[in-house]
Amino acid sequence: MKQENQKPEVVVGVMIFKGKKVLIGKRRNTSTHGQGEYSFPGGRLEHMEGFEEGVKRETFEEAGIKIKNIKFQCLINIDIYKPKHIILIGLTATWKSGKPQSFENERIGDWNWYDMNNFPEPIFPPTDFLVKSYKTGQNYFDLK
Repeated sequence: MKQENQKPEVVVGVMIFKGKKVLIGKRRNTSTHGQGEYSFPGGRLEHMEGFEEGVKRETFEEAGIKIKNIKFQCLINIDIYKPKHIILIGLTATWKSGKPQSFENERIGDWNWYDMNNFPEPIFPPTDFLVKSYKTGQNYFDLK
């Protein structure tokens, strides 16, 4: 049953490479979903914000680092957190500068660089889809 005034939420997520390692943090202080799961940086796209601008902002706010070489990876239509309906724009980037930091007011912290084949568990499902996209080349997941 469709609920009135419900609209999809558009979010960006980014897989950041530094050499052969990828930045992942642990989700915490979240009242919505994914607490205790490991995730890439990302979050809601702001009104009139571009994908690249949004992912740069989210990465700096959450981890205190700058990124470059941002590229499209995948598009994911997610309803696994019902009643939320999320459209995730998955991107890849490379580390530019800064040391990952944990900020008390952010929902992700304990950042670390991990080998692509040795991620901590449990993985946040949207992060897992981004990894699957990267490894397989599939650039679209419709989970509705």
